[in-house]
Amino acid sequence: MNKVTEFFAEGGALSQQIKGFHPRAEQLEMAQAIEKVISEKSVLVVEAGTGTGKTFAYLAPALLSGKKTIISTGSKNLQDQLFNRDLPAIKKALSYTGKTALLKGRSNYLCLERLERLIAQGVLGDKSVLKDLVKVRQWSISSKTGDLTECTDLAEDSPILPQLTSTAENCLGSDCPNYADCYVALARKKALNADIVVVNHHLFFADMAVKESGFGELIPQAENIIFDEAHQLPDIASQYFGQSVSSRQFFDLCKDINIVYHTELKDLKQLSSAADTLQKTVQDFRLLLGEGNLRGNWREILRQSAVEKSFKILIEKLDFLSEVIKLALGRSQTLDNIFERVENLKGYLQRLLETERVGYCYWYETFARQFALHITPLTVADKFGEQLKTKQATWIFTSATLEVDGKFDHFYHRLGIENARQLILQSPFNYTEQALLCVPRYLPNTNRTNTQTELGKMLLPVIEANQGRCFVLCTSYEMMRNLAEYFRSNSQLSVLLQGEMPKTTLLAQFTVSKNTILVATSSFWEGIDVRGNALSLVIIDKLPFMSPDEPLLKARIEDCRLQGGNPFNDIQIPEAVITLKQGVGRLIRDVTDRGVVIICDNRLVMRSYAETFLKSLPNLSRTRDLNKVIQFLQNK
Repeated sequence: MNKVTEFFAEGGALSQQIKGFHPRAEQLEMAQAIEKVISEKSVLVVEAGTGTGKTFAYLAPALLSGKKTIISTGSKNLQDQLFNRDLPAIKKALSYTGKTALLKGRSNYLCLERLERLIAQGVLGDKSVLKDLVKVRQWSISSKTGDLTECTDLAEDSPILPQLTSTAENCLGSDCPNYADCYVALARKKALNADIVVVNHHLFFADMAVKESGFGELIPQAENIIFDEAHQLPDIASQYFGQSVSSRQFFDLCKDINIVYHTELKDLKQLSSAADTLQKTVQDFRLLLGEGNLRGNWREILRQSAVEKSFKILIEKLDFLSEVIKLALGRSQTLDNIFERVENLKGYLQRLLETERVGYCYWYETFARQFALHITPLTVADKFGEQLKTKQATWIFTSATLEVDGKFDHFYHRLGIENARQLILQSPFNYTEQALLCVPRYLPNTNRTNTQTELGKMLLPVIEANQGRCFVLCTSYEMMRNLAEYFRSNSQLSVLLQGEMPKTTLLAQFTVSKNTILVATSSFWEGIDVRGNALSLVIIDKLPFMSPDEPLLKARIEDCRLQGGNPFNDIQIPEAVITLKQGVGRLIRDVTDRGVVIICDNRLVMRSYAETFLKSLPNLSRTRDLNKVIQFLQNK
């Protein structure tokens, strides 16, 4: 019996360490497969159904290998959970003595230089922001890591956060007077010296695309690279292999220039004037992009004469600012660094004029008073595939949602994966007994004005029979808001709505409250783990096909068509299947859970592609009768 088999065996190190642990065949099979590919330095792709225990299945062989390992997770929350809960348990069970490190992006760490500047010059915002500054100042006295998530009194969306963290553009690096105590530098140094490093996908690809210096030497050292929640990789990778520029970068730039003017170069009034003019130009440009939260095609909007004219004025004002800064180069190290930022922004804006480049999607997005402009590659398969071929390491990709219709073709194609070992492990849960899938009969027609009201009428009796304990997962913000409004107007149940409070607060309130409905959209479809009686009903408003007008998807569809493919079968169905699997996966999280998934979309029984969706879901019992749903829920 080898070490991995011994570790997971009945009476083995893991069962001795963790109360209530029982060996799972699927978990052992995954761990043995990972042990094998580590010895071969090859590639493994594993879909591990909910309840497999995939985290322990990859941690144990990684630690036993004694090799430098990077583990990348899908979000910062999962990263913290892995590092603070799962990794210590495995380390203790194995008596592992190697070094471990947690590394996040710089926006998670307090910048001591910016903290000192805020204390000296004051904060931007109301009294609540000033209170947050006091909280952070108190916390920073005892913090060893500078990780702002550890400042528990601070809301995760506090407006003070951008004022307290650095960016790649405004960081002074080794020229900073606080460099010796810099939390980002200390975290990276610790990661370089560690045997096991836990990162997230955003940070991994920021490094791979050489977006930031300082972390670039970490990946070349790694011998094992493990991606959890790997289904997120293609979309995240495309962000980092492209280029983006945002209004926040301009506003930060102008603010930093004015600080230099007021503190170091008071004789250079033109510097402040040029920065103020640039900021006003950025604000004027934002107004031309439309109101509210939008996403659109940059190539198309740039053809509008007013937008093109305003964008060229923006470039002119940035050029003028650059000339003004040149007059003072050498007088201030901070201003010299700002000059580099200005030159980089000039390069980005110039590339945004070169819209004839093929293979890229040019798009923009707006939110409140901000905007961002993006150049995103339509595929990362060539660049990422090259890394797989040239980097001598073990690559492991795992998630509960990778295969579509029993195949990994879609995932392989998007990341350029070739010659990989593959494994599909079914969940150990007894879905046939534990769960019911319902596509109700007599669903309202989707294209009528009263569709949402009719759907609310149909669903509310089921939700009330279950006394709430329900997630309603929507595919649009409009549906989310309208259903929540209907439930609040027609039921005594408590209704929580995504966006009305931070995600963690919503989830905590849902878990402890009785008789509650949580109505949400995309961010609650995955990464949410509610076990036991708190959640026994998940309702999905329709199959989660992304809008074909979404600019990045639209560009990929056109590119697929030009290459002779079928965009609906090759792109839209596989991605909707993976998203649906994530949504359905919110229901059964433990062996004792029971509940119902209702999917309010007739296409799941009437269209030829329905079988692809159903084959990719767990083997739930099925019905079309809402009365049977109520019976099932009340017989728990």
